[in-house]
Amino acid sequence: MKVGYIGLGIMGRPCVLNLLKAGHQVSVWARRRESAAPLLAAGARWCDSPAELAAEVELVVTNVSDTADVEAVLLGDHGVAQGAKPGLVCVDMSTISPIGARKIAASLAEKGIDFLDCPVSGGEVGAINGTLTIMVGGKSEALEKARPALQAMGKTITHIGESGAGQVAKACNQIAVGVGVAAVAEVMKLAKACGVDPAPVREALLGGFAQSRVLDVHGQRMIDDNYAPGFKAKLHLKDMGIVLDTARELGIKLPEAERVAGLIGELVEKGEGELDSSAIARLIWEKN
Repeated sequence: MKVGYIGLGIMGRPCVLNLLKAGHQVSVWARRRESAAPLLAAGARWCDSPAELAAEVELVVTNVSDTADVEAVLLGDHGVAQGAKPGLVCVDMSTISPIGARKIAASLAEKGIDFLDCPVSGGEVGAINGTLTIMVGGKSEALEKARPALQAMGKTITHIGESGAGQVAKACNQIAVGVGVAAVAEVMKLAKACGVDPAPVREALLGGFAQSRVLDVHGQRMIDDNYAPGFKAKLHLKDMGIVLDTARELGIKLPEAERVAGLIGELVEKGEGELDSSAIARLIWEKN
């Protein structure tokens, strides 16, 4: 496929490399051209604006920071909508507001452009290995057009429902991960308080009903006291903000999500937003 990719950060760069390895023709754009250097060396083509990029591809993928950024690159001046031909499919792999995703989809539909909200789980490792879990909201016909490109970047592709549904699934994912991290931190805290080495406790739990990816990966981070980012706390805080904003708009309470968001916020306020969000374990261990 002829694919355009916008956003060449920690997730975008490896995704572009996997698209190139799969044989797709990839054009790229980012705010800083220097971020594209290794991709251009690998065979990608640079475009001077999202509009220019959209004019020459059949699929555009965005992977940027937040709802406002997605709106800017798709709908703003020199944005994708300015250069797109009817029938273009836009795939947004950012994590944004479900309500925002629906509004963007409606705006693009007026111009004959299909929009898929496709947030991902799996972090940098999943992006590098092409094993991301991709949660899709939007039309099934648009998903089938995009599937060859998505298969180059992800292992599990699940159509959740209509526009915004992919972002709903991602919000649920961020709750589960955050609350899971807090639970594993309390497991470690109890083991230590009892004078028991938490490492074999973790091994035992991994063999039973408490087994989880969070216990496996983040439990090991806690044992090693190594919080090099797989997913930065400042980004997890942004995602939890989306969760809580959505809950407020719906008039529902999510007490555990609120608690975890508070812990991640505390970590960021301490100047540790670049650490993996599992570093909230340190805060949990410090509290009585």
